[in-house]
Amino acid sequence: MTHRLTDSPTHRLIFLGTPDFAVPSLNALAKDDCFDIVGVVTQPDRPVGRKGVITPPPVKVAAQKLGMTTIKQPEKLTDPDFKAWIEEIGPTCDAFIVVAYGKIFRDWFIALPKQGLINVHASLLPRWRGASPINAAIAAGDEKSGVCIMKITEGMDEGPVYTCAETPITSNDTGESLHDRLAQLGADLLPDTLLKILEHQIEAKPQDSSNATYCKTLNRDDGKLDFSKPAAELERLIRAYTPWPGGWMIHNGKRLKILKASIQESTDHSPQTLKLLIPCGDGNSLSLDLVQPEGGKVMTGAEYARGIR
Repeated sequence: MTHRLTDSPTHRLIFLGTPDFAVPSLNALAKDDCFDIVGVVTQPDRPVGRKGVITPPPVKVAAQKLGMTTIKQPEKLTDPDFKAWIEEIGPTCDAFIVVAYGKIFRDWFIALPKQGLINVHASLLPRWRGASPINAAIAAGDEKSGVCIMKITEGMDEGPVYTCAETPITSNDTGESLHDRLAQLGADLLPDTLLKILEHQIEAKPQDSSNATYCKTLNRDDGKLDFSKPAAELERLIRAYTPWPGGWMIHNGKRLKILKASIQESTDHSPQTLKLLIPCGDGNSLSLDLVQPEGGKVMTGAEYARGIR
């Protein structure tokens, strides 16, 4: 538990979040005695994997570990039972905290808590508004990413921003590694910033929408590699889409996942050990360093190449 030297009352919150990204923020608020999380709202349990095992979202699991008992999982925010509950408890709360919940909020919902909805967003707004900002930043070759704490409005990630924290994107970062770093960065930033917001010590500043960029919700087919593109772009895409949706190609009628790749420049004529090289649109090649055939095990590109000779 984080104890602060303050005479401030404990602030009542509802936390809305679903995936692993939201768990560090939930834990950070739950362990801070300035905040009282009176309810957690997350997505319903869903089937996962080939066998379709019904699995609770990570935020539900984390909330249960923290001993929280008021956990709501509406399919829609307008479900009658949930709507009745949130309209009763919402006005008694200082704020709703949203971290990767996964739904759009309408005005009636945003207006419920006293100081609105506060969001932890995984980009340096206004760059990468939308559903996949972590993947988009790596794929675009951005030199840095970060998290912003912002006030939610009806527009997609258009609300004013309270504060941001940055982290460099390295040449080895994957969607997974950057995700984990930003999740913790958001959790580190959230409690102090939220306290300042609720005690009117900080004001949000409007975004410059003229500089906004947008990213979409990813699907499995987004990972299909187009080798007419430059090798560097494809290498970034593979890292950006690790672990999901993953970079892949079709070879011999089957899907071949590319887990790791590197760039083989056209000017590099040094002696080569056996590699699996794919020519790309810019004249360079992509070395498929680690692959996984459909239904098979992970292997090096060289092992795969020996197998198809």
